[in-house]
Amino acid sequence: MVLLITNATIVTGDAAGTIHHGGAIAVEGKRIAAIGPTAEIAAKYPKAEVIDGTGRAVFPGFANIHTHFVMTLARGVFEDLSPPHEPPFCGGLSPIPLPALSPAEQAVMCQLGALEAIRSGTTAVLEDAAQIENYAQEMLDTGLRMVLAERSWDRIGTSIGDPSEFVRDEKVGKAGVDRIKRLHAKWDGAGEGRIRVGVSAWAPDMCSTELLQELRALQQSLDTVCTIHLNQIWGEVAAVQAHHNMLPSEYLESIGFLHDRMVAAHCRCMAPIEEKILGRHKVNVAFNSAIAARRGLSPRVCEMEQAGCNVGMGTDNMAEDMVEVMRTGLFMERIRRQDGRSPSPEEALRWATRNGYQAMGVRDGGWLAEGNLADLIMFRTDRAHLVPFLRAVSVFVHQGQARDVEDVMVDGKWVMREGKILTMDEAKILREADEVSNRAWARLFAEKPEIEVPEGFRPLPTAVADGRTRVDLAPVGPRS
Repeated sequence: MVLLITNATIVTGDAAGTIHHGGAIAVEGKRIAAIGPTAEIAAKYPKAEVIDGTGRAVFPGFANIHTHFVMTLARGVFEDLSPPHEPPFCGGLSPIPLPALSPAEQAVMCQLGALEAIRSGTTAVLEDAAQIENYAQEMLDTGLRMVLAERSWDRIGTSIGDPSEFVRDEKVGKAGVDRIKRLHAKWDGAGEGRIRVGVSAWAPDMCSTELLQELRALQQSLDTVCTIHLNQIWGEVAAVQAHHNMLPSEYLESIGFLHDRMVAAHCRCMAPIEEKILGRHKVNVAFNSAIAARRGLSPRVCEMEQAGCNVGMGTDNMAEDMVEVMRTGLFMERIRRQDGRSPSPEEALRWATRNGYQAMGVRDGGWLAEGNLADLIMFRTDRAHLVPFLRAVSVFVHQGQARDVEDVMVDGKWVMREGKILTMDEAKILREADEVSNRAWARLFAEKPEIEVPEGFRPLPTAVADGRTRVDLAPVGPRS
């Protein structure tokens, strides 16, 4: 059966910036069969199932090439606890650790992240985390296109951004490599190819040279993409200089780790020479604009593109709204460049769609064209903040909201239709995620009373009888 969306504003996101006003798009199976004027395409498919797209726009779906779904647990907490940008550096992205979760709790929080991603028009995600096997089935069930990048590291006793001595534990590194291999063997190619498994090295200051070279070899043998946090915070730069007497990008180049199937996340604390190094190797860069703004940092996107990098976009921590990320990226670059016209909304859209698909290794997705994968979104244009809808891309990039997105399609199948998520029990997940959050944070504060509870933190389920906090440790309900 061919599905036909008619009478819509269709923004293809192709290299020419083609827009069809009053256009139609035909979807057959997983792929786009045709795009063009409604009369022409409708005549071509007289027996198609027709959806009237009057008052609606169809865009390519967003690609989020750097996120950690489980970090939804820290929403409203870690955003305001950034590490210092000047010495002394002691490691870590927050003075408060993320509460430990059971596998079932982890799965719930990751489903919450996927819900938000879909509701903001995301169709493809690169998830970077450890223990992804705990929630891989739930990720498959979301209907999203995903690269599941299992993480490895072998530095112990500290976290990213610590210039102190590098203490290595080979067993920790081997465990990470084994997790990658197991995840790849079980899940790569699942969902008729919708799920791929990638390789993640945590960061250049959290992995030994030996482990990084092993991970590079593994990435090549598995024929997949890899990712790494790079130049994320100034403490990381100081750590790599302390350990190797080189800047992070110089170090990775020296050991053969840079290549065109690598996604480097952040790249916001870089020297100009490093931008040229990454460009020379055609590295993909995840411009995580919203978290960068929250941290008070900004990468030099224009310079990296000019050097030869492919720039995509990611949400990173605590939020999955790619509409916000796209707009924030546009604003940050205009402020940095002191240029009210550059980058253009069309450039920002390309970062958030086509470039992201390229970074994930999906060459036939990220823009709407005959033969491409049918990964698309549809939103209403008859909203007070979108009328008049004169320049489709500009209006949506500048004024659009995640709540405008009503329909999301991946691989030719609706993941959200008319505002309803079709692949998950949204009410159940929201309820369980709130319960998990209550229990997890209460556990942390009970087990570590020396941690200062952030100002404004809501009351948690506790009982105080003897001056100490007691916490209900009841398990989460059955996993969906």
